[in-house]
Amino acid sequence: MERERVVAINVDGGGPGSGYVIAPRLVLASAHVVPEPGLLVSVFRPGREQVWRARVVWRGTPGGRNDAALLHIEDPGWTPMATVAVRWGRLATTAPDTPCETWGRADLVQQAGRAVDTAHPSGTLNPGDREVGNRYVMHLAQHPPRASADGGSPWGGLSGAALFCGRLLTGVIAVDPARRAHAALEAVPAYVLLHDATFRAALAKHGGPAGSVLEPVEWQDLAEGADPTGSGLVRSPAVLLRARRQTAPFRGRTTQLEQLEAWSAEPGFGALLLHGSGGQGKTRLAQHLANTLTGRRWSVLWLRPDTAPGSLDVLAQAAVPLLVVVDYAETRTIQLAALLNAAARHTGSTSWKLLLVARTAGDWWRQLQSQSTLAEELLDGAPTIDLPPLEPDPGLSRTDAYQEAVYAYAGQLTHVIGLQHHNWPAIATRLGASPLDRDHTPRAAGQSPRTALTLHMSALADLLDSASHQDQDPPTSLAETRDDNTVEDRLLKHEERYWSTSSTHLRTTLTQATLTDALAAVFLAGADTIGEADDLLARLPALHDQSRDRRNAVRDWIAALYPPTTPGRPWDTLQPDRLTERFIGRRLLDRSELAHYVIFGSNRRQATQVLTVYTRAAAHPVFQHQLDAHLTALCVQHPDALVLSAIDVATQTEEPRPLLDALHEITNAPDTSLDRLKHWAGQLPRTSRNLAPWAAHLTQLIANLQRKRSNQDPHHRPDLATTLNNLAIRLGDLGRREEALKAITEAVQIRRQLAHNQPDAFRPNLAGSLNNLAIRLAALGRREEALEAITEAADIYRELAHTRPDAFRPDLAGSLNTLALRLAALGRRERALEAITEAADIYRELAHTRPDAFRPDLAKSLNNLAIRLGDLGRREKALEVITEAADIYRELTHTRPDAFRPDLASTLNNLANRLAALGRREKALEAITEAVQIRRQLAHTQPDAFRPNLAGSLNNLALRLGDLGRREEALKAITEAVQIRRQLAHTQPAVYQEALERSLKVLSWLEGKDPAE
Repeated sequence: MERERVVAINVDGGGPGSGYVIAPRLVLASAHVVPEPGLLVSVFRPGREQVWRARVVWRGTPGGRNDAALLHIEDPGWTPMATVAVRWGRLATTAPDTPCETWGRADLVQQAGRAVDTAHPSGTLNPGDREVGNRYVMHLAQHPPRASADGGSPWGGLSGAALFCGRLLTGVIAVDPARRAHAALEAVPAYVLLHDATFRAALAKHGGPAGSVLEPVEWQDLAEGADPTGSGLVRSPAVLLRARRQTAPFRGRTTQLEQLEAWSAEPGFGALLLHGSGGQGKTRLAQHLANTLTGRRWSVLWLRPDTAPGSLDVLAQAAVPLLVVVDYAETRTIQLAALLNAAARHTGSTSWKLLLVARTAGDWWRQLQSQSTLAEELLDGAPTIDLPPLEPDPGLSRTDAYQEAVYAYAGQLTHVIGLQHHNWPAIATRLGASPLDRDHTPRAAGQSPRTALTLHMSALADLLDSASHQDQDPPTSLAETRDDNTVEDRLLKHEERYWSTSSTHLRTTLTQATLTDALAAVFLAGADTIGEADDLLARLPALHDQSRDRRNAVRDWIAALYPPTTPGRPWDTLQPDRLTERFIGRRLLDRSELAHYVIFGSNRRQATQVLTVYTRAAAHPVFQHQLDAHLTALCVQHPDALVLSAIDVATQTEEPRPLLDALHEITNAPDTSLDRLKHWAGQLPRTSRNLAPWAAHLTQLIANLQRKRSNQDPHHRPDLATTLNNLAIRLGDLGRREEALKAITEAVQIRRQLAHNQPDAFRPNLAGSLNNLAIRLAALGRREEALEAITEAADIYRELAHTRPDAFRPDLAGSLNTLALRLAALGRRERALEAITEAADIYRELAHTRPDAFRPDLAKSLNNLAIRLGDLGRREKALEVITEAADIYRELTHTRPDAFRPDLASTLNNLANRLAALGRREKALEAITEAVQIRRQLAHTQPDAFRPNLAGSLNNLALRLGDLGRREEALKAITEAVQIRRQLAHTQPAVYQEALERSLKVLSWLEGKDPAE
């Protein structure tokens, strides 16, 4: 609690009371102390003489469950408090003895003839006390006082005092209950007030920055700190743009809100990923959901980025509906794993929702889902929302939205230190009346607001620019001064003015350039502790030789500019991210060496942050890739510090190219040792599209060095075989089939020799490589050899599964699946059906006990089984089987699209064939159309891997369209298939010539020619 916020209340003809300032001019008090709304009371600080007039603007029921009131201080003599906005809390578990305190006037400490004094009792809360009556009972830690001489409560006058648990305002003291011997006090819980729509409305109207989200009291140390922009006065205009502040009203996103509402309404645990590029409004949308759920008696936890994963176990104790929000989730996968563990231990009696907010749903999301069996189970079916560019509210034109934002920001600029003297309402009115550009955006708005953030930045920049040119017509002056600068540049000019005016005391010995470098370093790397902050500043050349006192002064200056929102942290950062990225990009274009100084001595977290911020800045369209080479050079010059961070960030970013270029250059360096390469390879995720080419390159380099080592010492041959097996898989995934076959052939040769000498140790490895060899041979059309290899693998696995079924039955099923494919390719249909039936039976048993692990394998085997049944004319059964496979893949694709969309497309292709065979032509066309759409998207990003499949689906599409007499469309599809297959057959005739001939026959049929032609 803050002493300066504690006030006392006097009412003409009424009893005394206490209160607490929760916003610049708003006091929280007790309903039974104050009169009806609209009437005046007196407010003063205990021990002081000055008194201010305040009007009751909301009052609950005196003595009722919502016994509280809000008073608005109207007295012009009141100085609004420049302090952080109050944060609300509630008990979220059933754990007893939660520490609490209150502070206010109380009869027991008053003395005649003396100034009004205060009492500051402390105690504990137990959630079960008066739970049904919606009260909190504060059990006092102090010895209970005696009753007053007239028999009244010694706590008289304390009604209306705020009840705090740690940093969270948790209730309002209401009564000294009977039969407690003055040893306890009852309070109206904050959740009761915030669930009252009339209270929230009054709070929003008169409280300004006072928030309305309920945070869990027990976990407040896990929560992101209060936004310092929530104070009465702020220092920087940029802080008004912080997403969670919600300066402008939330508009639009109706579809996404409906999805979030439906998700939150589902019982038990649920996870959802909300992603979109920077500035799309992800955090604002998450905050809006948090506000909505608070009104429905939920508790909301915005998880701190630096929270230790081991401290998250306590979240399993949640006893109220809980929403955990993780912003920048792509950078916090270790925390997410711990959160999933906590969610798994929750009883499920109340809702427990995990909202992930990220820029992408790429590699990091796939890795998280496959990280463990638990992750696969909890994230199975987790929906994702890709936030599109801002669409105007149907009831609000773009012009109206801009004008609404202008008035909203004008209202808040009156609280920015140094800018209060401007007549912001008048400036807003002039801007609101500005002429329109051709895109129907006010000319002063600058660029078209395709994102919510751009619209808000435009409104704020126009206001600030207008204030700087008050003697001129705003639209004309802005048009003349804006030139081609982005809205970020315009805002940064005002932010730099703020930095400059705040640094006067430092510029006697330090230049503004030095101070700007310090800010850039801070925004790039950050610091979790004062020690890290000191080390970071000391690495800058201009500050390195300065005294510690001078560097401390710089640190304090930055902390004053951007006060820390988390206890113990030295400072916060410039927000929103787009401003930071624009500032960092400009600074590094001029001073690329600055990043090198920052990296020296950085820890892993700081290194990762440097690359994250640098990569995002480099991707900013305004820089046109000018920063890419600088970023690559930074990584190359500091491989020990940055390679592992580059691997992490490459899976999280939308633009990984500079990092990938650096990784290639580093691994190609002649002095890079095998041990370093193996260490880096050990940090690779199991799957990553962004990293796939470099991962193959890295694995190839390791194999080359291991081959040299094994030639000198045969003991290294098992390691070489393992690397070659992995290399074949990585090369195959990239469509580099000949190279993949070469690698796996060498692996099989080595493992065959090893298994000959030590069968118990190496026969399982040999079988695995033979399975891989069969796949590689088949991909190149070498069918007989592929069948020979997989037959040997299946025989080995059958022997191993006979003695150790738990260990080797999954491998046996996998080899039987491959065996069925190879038999069918050679026309041995009955044997193929026999093999795949056995595989499907095994996978069905395994999927029954471990669905997350084996449902994908079951779907794969069912797809194969349906084809085999169709080959033998068992059409109805084939359709039944392939429908089950498609249903499974559709569910898997919903949660892990990048992993399972190729399989879904393959299954849909097969489903179309099965439907067509039964004469269900329209349904067949529907299935193959979807397959083509998926494969076209896949082929666009990975042509080598997916163009052959696209050609196959186009061939099928042409047949289905032809069946329905839609010849023009069919000809278009088959012509594209022929073009693709002709190109493929030109380079690999043995593989693709037969497929090309099949497509040419379809083309002839559609053209009405004799296929023999």
